Amino acid sequence: MQKVGILGGGQLGRMLLQTAANYPVETYILENDDHCPAAHLCHHFIKGDIRDYDAVYAFGKGLDALTIEIENVNVDALEALEKEGVTIIPRPSVLRTIRNKAAQKKYYTDHQIPTAAYILTHNIQELSEQAHFFPAVHKIAEGGYDGRGVQIIENEEDVAKGFDTMSVLEKKVDVAREIAVMIAISRSGEIAIYPAVQMVFDKTLNLLDFQLCPADLEEKTYWKAEAIALSTVKNFNSPGIFAVELFVTPDGEVLVNETAPRVHNSGHHTIEAHYSSQFDMVWRILLNYPLGHTDAIMPSVMLNILGKEGYSGDAVYEGLDEMLKIENAFFHLYGKKQTKAGRKMGHVTIMSHEKADLLHQANKIKHGLSVIAKE
Repeated sequence: MQKVGILGGGQLGRMLLQTAANYPVETYILENDDHCPAAHLCHHFIKGDIRDYDAVYAFGKGLDALTIEIENVNVDALEALEKEGVTIIPRPSVLRTIRNKAAQKKYYTDHQIPTAAYILTHNIQELSEQAHFFPAVHKIAEGGYDGRGVQIIENEEDVAKGFDTMSVLEKKVDVAREIAVMIAISRSGEIAIYPAVQMVFDKTLNLLDFQLCPADLEEKTYWKAEAIALSTVKNFNSPGIFAVELFVTPDGEVLVNETAPRVHNSGHHTIEAHYSSQFDMVWRILLNYPLGHTDAIMPSVMLNILGKEGYSGDAVYEGLDEMLKIENAFFHLYGKKQTKAGRKMGHVTIMSHEKADLLHQANKIKHGLSVIAKE
């Protein structure tokens, strides 16, 4: 039995642990919230701050391997543990690059990976001096997630919405499709690629609403996206699972938007719709087993279940009984007791050979299931 730790106990940690039950592994979670979604599913729960050096170092001592469910962890402690022989996946060097959007963009340009033009800004004053670059997207360099830390700057009137700290000002791109490619790399360098998914975002919350697999792309665009995603992750020189988010322009140009070095929202559909899920793949990598099979069993759509606007408090799933009658839908509720507007409370994957059926059922669930608060 290998001892493996996960930094973070949110829904990604929860789904990793649900899959861990299939393997000979003793699981450990480090998380500040002892009521987090993953708390009751691990063998050992340690309460602590994943951003604190001492907490992460003490947690990792004596473990065979460590992984993450969020990038905002203490990388110094992971580097110390790696030097002492603990397997860290992904490698701490990858986290140093990816957790900071400014460093991440520099990585793309340094390795000739196509990405949108950008300027670094350090404060609002510097942002106000870039009017010639608008319209653009302002992204805080560290700490943003799920649409937080991102602002659209259409013109000079929007400058006040920007961030008064180190940020990336990215030229707004004319986007025809937003897609994601998940890639797994084993500890021996073996590579497995999941089919690209097409993502549709909630324009208000600026986070993933639903996605289709496979993505609706021309064949030459598909291969271009796959090749760019591969070159993105190969240059990290690290095992792990990586979600590469890309923009496809109307003329077929493909640009890398962001990369996540972990299991990701864009891979949730793989639990039911693919032979080896993204979560299964992580355990294969951590335990040094062969990579799994990434082919789709059936086309799918994955829909996020979000907290309804205007509600905050103890979560109530209105309409769930009726939605559970849908035969080709698979529901995952994350066990979060408290809801608020836009909070990820769960997801549902729908499988069908018919695209029209996928979209119909996704729309039915989107309007038939609401996460509200208990009065």
